[in-house]
Amino acid sequence: MHEFFKVKKVSEVLSEIKQFESLPKERVFLLEALGRFLAEDLSSPEDLPPFSRATMDGYAVSAKDTFGARETEPVILKVIGEILMGEKPRFSLRPGEAARIATGGMLPEGADAVVMVEYTEENLGLVEIKKPVAPYENIIQQGEDFKKGQIVFARGTKITPAVIGVMAGLGITNIPVRKKPRVAILSTGDELIPPEKPIEPGKIRDINSYSLFAAIKEAGGEPKIYGIVPDVAEELFERLKVAFEENDVVLISGGSSVGTRDYTLKAISQLPGAQLICHGVAVKPGKPTILGKVQEKAIFGLPGQVASALLIFYLMVRPLLLHLQGANEKHLFLKKILAYAERNIPSAPGREDYIRVKLTPFEKGFTATPIFKKSGLISSMAEADGFLRIPESSEGIYEGELAEVFLLP
Repeated sequence: MHEFFKVKKVSEVLSEIKQFESLPKERVFLLEALGRFLAEDLSSPEDLPPFSRATMDGYAVSAKDTFGARETEPVILKVIGEILMGEKPRFSLRPGEAARIATGGMLPEGADAVVMVEYTEENLGLVEIKKPVAPYENIIQQGEDFKKGQIVFARGTKITPAVIGVMAGLGITNIPVRKKPRVAILSTGDELIPPEKPIEPGKIRDINSYSLFAAIKEAGGEPKIYGIVPDVAEELFERLKVAFEENDVVLISGGSSVGTRDYTLKAISQLPGAQLICHGVAVKPGKPTILGKVQEKAIFGLPGQVASALLIFYLMVRPLLLHLQGANEKHLFLKKILAYAERNIPSAPGREDYIRVKLTPFEKGFTATPIFKKSGLISSMAEADGFLRIPESSEGIYEGELAEVFLLP
């Protein structure tokens, strides 16, 4: 890995990220699958629902027997029984017959609709039907949700509470997913101290390790903090070797900009087979980002500034972590909306700008108010609802202009 500068556009880096291989498959129990991504297409082993059932309390009927029924001229049907919940009917309907049924009850053979109880009156084994029903009215048919053999969810689908509900309904409890990526976090800098220690002159508490830890958890990864690494090349390399062996992705915050203490690139280059994907991204903030590839593992050198480090995480690291978990394309990136710029926001052509913004709803949608704070201030991220993107070909966004805003999780 001999190249020092290898600046790329954000889109180029994202293309490179998709070349990493997804992690191996594993199977987890249904209740452990929330937030994971299917590693295989999932087919229905049976019909859902498994039988046709009522969606209203009333009478199971053949719809054609009710045609012409009116309040003043009801249709009279013979009641031949009652369908109990959780039981298969022991009879079938013939023309001119009906059966009492509760919501969720199984329709008997010969029935194709349910008349709501409000439009009926029963007396001496006969029921007056005062309103007609159409075929399949007030029922759910067998297999109406899913047919046996149908692909229910495609590979890469995110497992949500509703998806879990479907799988439970189909009796699918052993779920194929990709393993969670293990992610190491190293923070570099002689000025850093752990958050639990009292502050000292010239020192600052380590923010990046903890904000990145939380961001990795949100993205479905398994983070591990490897502590603060002093600005000593040999120590960084030794700590990196351990983190690399134990994890799928390594994040090194700080030490990625040009300077006498830039040891990140050197440490990555010492790993056997290391390839440089980029050293520098045409984006603000976050230009000095490094991405290396070693034996199908990714190593990021993130900016030391807290807002810059989190922006690069959301733009590049988070998509990689989701890709490794087998997420499909639509799940890789932050959700985005269009919002109206609250004021003019200048930019320099040749790079993408991501401006931290607060969103305010109004009758036409949302306004985006820029948060103009330095990237070393974590408060700008805590206040932000998202990032407003200014394309590399633009000199800025005008007041009242619609712009893309990527929503923070």
